[in-house]
Amino acid sequence: MSVRSIRTRLLLSLLAALAIAAALVAWVTYRNALLDAENLFDYQLRQMALSLRDQGEIAPGNAAALNDEELDFVVQIWSIDGRSVYASRAHRNLPARTVLGLADVVVEGERWRTFGVAARGRVIQVAQPVRIRQRLAADAAWRAVLPLAASAPLLAVLMGWLIATSLSPLRRVAREVGSRDVASLQPLADGGLPDEVAPMVRSLNALLARLDEAMARQRAFVADAAHELRSPLTALKLQAQVVRRTDDEATRAQAMDALVAGVDRAARLVEQLLTLARNEPGAAAGRLLPLDLAEVVRQVLADLAPQAQARGTALHLELPAESPEARFEVSGDAAALSVLVRNLVDNALRYTPEGGQVQVLLRHEVGQVLLQVDDSGPGIPPEERERVFDRFVRGSGAGQTNGSGLGLAIARSVAQRHGATLRLEASPLGGLRAELQLPAPA
Repeated sequence: MSVRSIRTRLLLSLLAALAIAAALVAWVTYRNALLDAENLFDYQLRQMALSLRDQGEIAPGNAAALNDEELDFVVQIWSIDGRSVYASRAHRNLPARTVLGLADVVVEGERWRTFGVAARGRVIQVAQPVRIRQRLAADAAWRAVLPLAASAPLLAVLMGWLIATSLSPLRRVAREVGSRDVASLQPLADGGLPDEVAPMVRSLNALLARLDEAMARQRAFVADAAHELRSPLTALKLQAQVVRRTDDEATRAQAMDALVAGVDRAARLVEQLLTLARNEPGAAAGRLLPLDLAEVVRQVLADLAPQAQARGTALHLELPAESPEARFEVSGDAAALSVLVRNLVDNALRYTPEGGQVQVLLRHEVGQVLLQVDDSGPGIPPEERERVFDRFVRGSGAGQTNGSGLGLAIARSVAQRHGATLRLEASPLGGLRAELQLPAPA
């Protein structure tokens, strides 16, 4: 198992905590068992000494019992003047004197635990070697600790099983995610999941839904692009065949002009498709930096001025009368905003009849910058204004068939990237108004 595994880390952490807790409990249990054994042995010493104090003489049967070699206790009795009256058995290291009450006595390097009591002209001492007490106490303490030590492996196995069972929903989710691909983006099953896993599954389902939607858009985009490219390419092929087969110079020249115009339309369509792909949600794009929108608009109008002049269309920019040199600061991608403004103005020029007018207005609103493009063309019916933002859709009343139906789709994609709002309304000039609301930087 990898150390990066949650199961392994949990198991190791819990085992470490169990080992520390078990060691602490074992140490406390061991110390308490030792203390209890010591107290019990002291109680035995005291009771034995007191029982001999109340007995006048030691009966021969009792003396024989006290003289048992297997008995850990040694009994000594002295007269009041210090003479040894009785010893349960000979021992070279027996204490030669007593201390009344409980005491620790060292005789020739060996420690004894003694209890002495004076009564009826005698001094009675019961002694026990400390090493024997310690051995017996340790045995008792180990017997108290062993069940805990024996249960530790069982607890470790139980913890491993509980961890594996608790993490099984994650393994199930991982299997389900692994079974998904671009052709199968169904949501994951979210029934019976723990509270900690359910939010992740809901987020994954939302992501799968967005991916499914994006893939559907991509498939539709490719299908629509193939459909839109088929017609100009077919026309190019036909014009090329005319050029190759005809011997008439006038017909050849006319076919060449149509061929060049078709190439221009196909090139523009491809360029718009690439621009739309670059501004799709999730596509790599330029950074949004502070810029002056008025400068972007002026450059676009300068580029489109020859087109307006060729059609006899009046194209002009209207700025606030009180501050015509004011800056219109926004945060954006200059290249993308230039494409957006160009598409709006280009659409207005294309669908405005010769001799009409296109007016571009810039002004400040509360917390935003407003761009309006008005034209005097035929406009778009209100019921179609939202639909023309879709790819390859043209307004039914536009009367212009040279467009690809991508300009407004590109403009909305750029607007969405910038957190802006783009909508279409009726224009005071009689045609269509495209209004863009860009948030102004704080």
